[in-house]
Amino acid sequence: MSEVVTTHYEMVGGAVGVRTLVDRFYDLMETEPEAVNVRALHAKSLKVSRDKLEMYLTGWLGGPPVYVEKFGHPRLRMRHFPFAIGKRERDEWLWCMERAIAEHGMPDALKKELGAKLRVVADHMRNQES
Repeated sequence: MSEVVTTHYEMVGGAVGVRTLVDRFYDLMETEPEAVNVRALHAKSLKVSRDKLEMYLTGWLGGPPVYVEKFGHPRLRMRHFPFAIGKRERDEWLWCMERAIAEHGMPDALKKELGAKLRVVADHMRNQES
């Protein structure tokens, strides 16, 4: 008898869940003063950023590899290198993501796991000392 494996993608609600998480993340970034510096790194419209993060998270969470199919390997650090990302920008990004995750309907254990993994990713994006 085969074991049923549930992916993180399924646990966050599939395509609709990922988009909801991404939209909440960017809504916080766009409206909250705690994210003013990281928001300034983005284009005036966040549509492209929303779409790319949705595609990336879809595959990262175990769903279809839509980002890789469209853009190739994520090369996250390389793609973020043109932007000055220091501790402040990292922390503001995490502030938004942690709140979006906390508000999202998913198991608490998954919230904790995703939060820990995304902290590592966010720190890896830093290219400035301060």
